[in-house]
Amino acid sequence: MHKFKELKVWQKSRVLVKDVYKLTKELPSSEQFGITSQLRRATVSIPANIAEGAGRNSNKDFCRFLDIANGSSFEVETLFYLCLDLDYISTDTFSDINSKILEIQRMIYSLKSKMK
Repeated sequence: MHKFKELKVWQKSRVLVKDVYKLTKELPSSEQFGITSQLRRATVSIPANIAEGAGRNSNKDFCRFLDIANGSSFEVETLFYLCLDLDYISTDTFSDINSKILEIQRMIYSLKSKMK
């Protein structure tokens, strides 16, 4: 069992959740049940799966949950590309949030590599 609260990737994922909730408040109300909902669920899934995996009894199980968290991060990344394409966010906003997502993806990959 791992102490997920001490993992930097979990901590940064929580910050990303907060950022995404703030950003999605600014999306058109017509997207409330579309992109907004999907972005929030996928983003919350990242730290949630890291925590759930950390609570498992084996590194193999933990790695599986890290894979799920990473998959969610790619979903979030794609949804922000769509927001950019639809002119819902600026290029600067996209660059800022995307750099945070990419950092989390690298951290998940690094943590998973250390687990093996």
